[in-house]
Parts: sequence; structure tokens; C-alpha cells
Amino acid sequence: MKRHELKRLIVGPIATVPTPFDDDFELDLGRMAAATQRWVESGLVAGKAVIKVAAAMGEGPMLSDAEWPALLRTVVQAAQGKAAVMCGIHYKDTKRTIEDAKRAQNLGAIGLQISPPIFNDPTQDDILRYYEAVSNAIDIGIMVYNTWWLAGGNVLPETLLKMADIEQIVAVKWSAPEGQNYEDMAQFAHIFNVIDNSSQPVRCHRLGGRGYINMTAEIHPPHDLGIWELLEAQRYDEAQALFDRVNIPLRELYARLAQKSGGQARLKKGMMALMGTPLGASRPPSLPLNSAEMAELRDLLVSFGWPVKT
Repeated sequence: MKRHELKRLIVGPIATVPTPFDDDFELDLGRMAAATQRWVESGLVAGKAVIKVAAAMGEGPMLSDAEWPALLRTVVQAAQGKAAVMCGIHYKDTKRTIEDAKRAQNLGAIGLQISPPIFNDPTQDDILRYYEAVSNAIDIGIMVYNTWWLAGGNVLPETLLKMADIEQIVAVKWSAPEGQNYEDMAQFAHIFNVIDNSSQPVRCHRLGGRGYINMTAEIHPPHDLGIWELLEAQRYDEAQALFDRVNIPLRELYARLAQKSGGQARLKKGMMALMGTPLGASRPPSLPLNSAEMAELRDLLVSFGWPVKT
């Protein structure tokens, strides 16, 4: 697909979905298929949202090279062509990233979230060559993941501008480190779909952004689809209020939970269980939420007015 076609698909709330595991911490593809059907029925469909599998908050780095393709295949098949399905690719060198990108394309992904090859300690020129080589090898979209908090992961605005003619790069997952202006995204927002990754969807949209990532799109899709409708209507004060009412207390709880055990999907999986779609615990060493933490989370979701299961 061409860039203009892909830009119509990689928009809105990006649902970074958790990976379901059984009691032995093996993939539970049946639950993944059922969850995907629920997400599609709830409105996470092409042109309005994205379902992103095997990304960091979806436990992708914990999956083997046999597991993530099985997971992606399951989601694509369960979505039955109704959803825009992306896949995360993490920190590999150019050769292995191209291999993974081709596999994901053959399995039906419309796009890839690709992280810089941080373990190669890349320069900005290395990063540019990396993404250009991957783009030349595939026909689906690339969302550049600016992981500035990792050594070798910062993709500078001037590097992104040099990607303007790299056809398959259609989106940038954007946040800015201290000392760099968030507004730098305005330099390339007319070229790529900028997807906010810093809990600032209103700010991003005002600057020309086309989507955002947070913790809730797959938990209760009507919430984030409602925020997106407000953003598209430029009803920014309402969108900010709705976003903050849920995001701020959840982020505070997430930070407290992380002091006990890491694992980016722990809170998501707790919410999914309370909303009636349990996906199992995260793989060790991450701990599942205990009964007191689940009770606190339940009270929080109820306060949002969400349909928590009894």
C-alpha cells in the first residue's frame, strides 16, 4: 500500500493489547481470538483505531520468534479484515528486522511499530539507513518508535525529516525528552501521522497529530473512541477533561504498582479481568495484582462508570 492509503488506517486510539497466557504462561490463542472479536465488535475498526500486538506494553519482548507470529496470525484471522492490525518489532539489527517485517506482512499486518536497533549503539545516520532498508523490503506501513529514554533510541527531528521520501514510513510514535520541544513534531506532522506517546493527545492533535497511545483503548473502547471523536471535532476542552478523568488516576496507580513489581501489562491485565475478558497473568518475574490491588482497581473502574463485571 502507498503512504496515503496507510495514513488513513494508522489513526485514532492505538490499542496496545496484552498477550494472553494460560496457567503455565504459554500462549492462549483461543482467548486472543475471542478478545479480538470483542474489540472489533466494540468499535476498534479500521479507520477509527488500531489493534497493535506484540508491542512492549503487550509483552512482545517476552515472546519467542515462534510465538509472536502465531499471536499476530490469530488476531488478523479473528478480526476478519475489519481492523487495522499492527505488530511490534523490537531492537533488532537490520537483517533480522527485515526478516520479521516480511513475516508480519505475510501474516496480514497493515503496519509495524519498529524500534531503533539500540543494541547496535546506532548513530542518527545508522538509524536512517536502518529504516530505509526495512521500508525498501516491505509494502506495509512503518511507525517509527522514538525511544529516547533508551541509549541509542532517540530519533531526532532532523532525522525524521530526512525520512520524508521513505515511502513505507507513515507514522511516528512521538514523545520528547527533557530539553527538546514537544512542538518539534509540527515540522513533520504534515508528512507522517504523529501518534502521541506522552499522555498529551489534545496537544498532539492541535499540532496536527493523528492519534495517541494510552492504557485503556482495548479495556473499554467506547471511552477512547469518544475521546477521538471529540478531538476530531476540535472540542478540545471536553476531550482533555474526559482523558484526564481516567488517565490521571490510572497513571498514579500504575506508578504505585510498579514499585512492587515491573511488567508493563500488569495493570492492563487487571483491568481486562475486571471488565470480563481475563487474559491471564504476565510471565515471571512480573507478579499478578493481588486481591487488595484488584479491589482498588475495581473501585476505580466503577468510579469511571465502566461496566465492571461482578
